[in-house]
This record gives sequence, structure tokens and C-alpha cells, in this order.
Amino acid sequence: MSQTGTKPVNAVGKERQFWGVLPVAPGRQLMEMGKQMEDTGFEGAFMLQIYGPPFAPLAAVACGTSHLKLSPGVAVAAARSPFETAFAAMDMDRISEGRFMLGLGSSLPATTVGMHGTPNYKLMTHLRDTVAAVRHVVSGSHKGLQPYDGVYYKADYKEMIITAPPVREHIPISIGAMRDNMARLALEVADGLQGHSLWTVQYTNDHIRPLIERSLAEFGRKREDIDITYWPWVAINTDRKQAIDDSRPTVAYYAGMKAYEDLFEAHGFLNEARICQEAAVRQSDVNSVLDKVPDEMVLAFVACGSIEEVMEQTEPLWSVANAMCPMTPFRNLSMEKMMAYGAGIYQMVGAAKQ
Repeated sequence: MSQTGTKPVNAVGKERQFWGVLPVAPGRQLMEMGKQMEDTGFEGAFMLQIYGPPFAPLAAVACGTSHLKLSPGVAVAAARSPFETAFAAMDMDRISEGRFMLGLGSSLPATTVGMHGTPNYKLMTHLRDTVAAVRHVVSGSHKGLQPYDGVYYKADYKEMIITAPPVREHIPISIGAMRDNMARLALEVADGLQGHSLWTVQYTNDHIRPLIERSLAEFGRKREDIDITYWPWVAINTDRKQAIDDSRPTVAYYAGMKAYEDLFEAHGFLNEARICQEAAVRQSDVNSVLDKVPDEMVLAFVACGSIEEVMEQTEPLWSVANAMCPMTPFRNLSMEKMMAYGAGIYQMVGAAKQ
């Protein structure tokens, strides 16, 4: 355990940070949940973009808190123009008084083309273009913007009126990544990298850590230049067997998607993943093959057990991470169970911050 005196630290020798994920809910409830996170010791709150934009719910959280940081986890870059994304970020930074971080991701063509109806962009190229364009607009809209000529985004701003200065001319941008190329893009151009929930301790040691070290050296950046947030799956329950059983459908769900096959293969579970994929195609559900997902496979991807056991299992990730955003299993669980596992995360963060 990396420590300063007796206090555990993160990968860059600073205090460990925890983020949480908030659901879409009525504004007053969001304000209350944000305040509870702040009082518990969370560093920040993420809002997912499943379909709708994540900015409005985060604005409600901002109004009920004083120092909790706020970020989409992540906003789909292609869902809006870089110009609108830049102004949404500036609005959020103003509402939160400088507590906003812009989290961006590329998503998949099934979302960008199939739902948002965008052109079939090369998504990584589009995301790179978006990051540069957002920075161009944020840093210059109050001074008078020069034309921007990107791969996809092009604008002359001839009719644009100079705006009020932003709270910050540089709003931090993080990029959500699963694959190597997207992680490398984050390490090259972003202020932060949001790692995937399937980036386990084993996968981090074998693959992600060397990738980070090579990429930072290649791009001439220092480890301190980028905030890395891990999103580990955790199931906190003093009945460890119950935690494993409750996590099994979530692991099977991810294993049933072809896009994640190589991650399961890297952990030695290729056959099990293909069984789940076949069930997903055949029945649009993997519940029929849960008995083909062994405990060892669940434990490879989800930290299960008491608070102490979960903290011990996730401890190695702190050698890479600045922050963690623990995630609970969610498939086939009652609202009561999901709330219980969510409460476990709050208890773990509270214990870690003591």
C-alpha cells in the first residue's frame, strides 16, 4: 500500500479520491443526494448519458452542493456540435462556480448513427476534433474567435457576438476509454482518462499499466499531467456468496456482448463468453446460461465481500488510479438490493476517508 505516513495515497502520491454515479431524478432529490455525497467524502459526481444529455441533472446537483465536483460520465461527443458542447461546459462551470469537468466519449455507431442520426463519423477522429474545438471555443469566445477548420467541425464565427468571460479558460476534459486507441487518445490530448469497468487488476497489470507508461513517454507527458479514474465493479455484502450470486447476471450480460469478447478472453474466459453471446443472440437474454458463469469468472470482474474485503481486492488499482468510481451490479436485482449495494459504496467511501 502506497502511503504518506499512515494515510494511503493514489498513483501520484496524493489523497485518494472517490466519485459516485447519480441517477436521473427530480431536482430536489438530486440536490439532496449530491449533498449526501459531499458529506460522505466523495470528490465528485458523474451523470451518465444513456440517451438524454447529462448536463441538466448535473446543474441541479451543483445548486445543492458547495465543493462536490461534477462531470458527465461520459457525454456522447457526436450527439451535439462541439460549439454547443463548449457552451454547455461553460454554463456548467459557471453554475458550479468552477467545479465542472467535461467528460466525453465516442460511443458506438449503433448510438451515434442508429439513435442520434449523425453521419457515420470515424468516431475517434471526431472525438479528437471535438476536444480541440471545445478548447478553442472555451478559451476564445470572450475574446473573438478565429475560424476553426477541423476534420468534421468547421466554423467561421462571422456573426458571433463576443461573450462574457468563462469562469475558467481551460475546463478539464476527460475521455472515457475501453480500447487501447481511445486510451491513447486520452493520454495524448485530454486532462483525464476514465477507465472501463472491465479493466480489472489483472488486465491493468498485464496491459493497461504498460500502455499508460508507453503512451505518456511517446507523447512527452508526465503521469501528473492526467487524472485517471477507475470504475471498478464492487458488490459489498457480508455474505460473500450472495454478493457473487447477485453479480453473476451483470458479468454474464457484459460477456454476452461481442464487443467485450477480447477482455474476457484476456482473463481466460473466452468459452464462457461465447456461451453467453450465443444465449444473447438466441434469446436476447443470458439468464438461461448463468450456471455456465463460474464464481471464478464473477470474481475476476467484481470485487465481492465485506467492505474490508472489497477494499483489499481493489487496492492494487490505486497504483494506477487518481480516483475510483465504484459501480454496483445491476442486472436482475430488485430496487431494494440495488439500494443496499449502493449504500455499501457510501459506507466504503466513508470508511476510506476517515
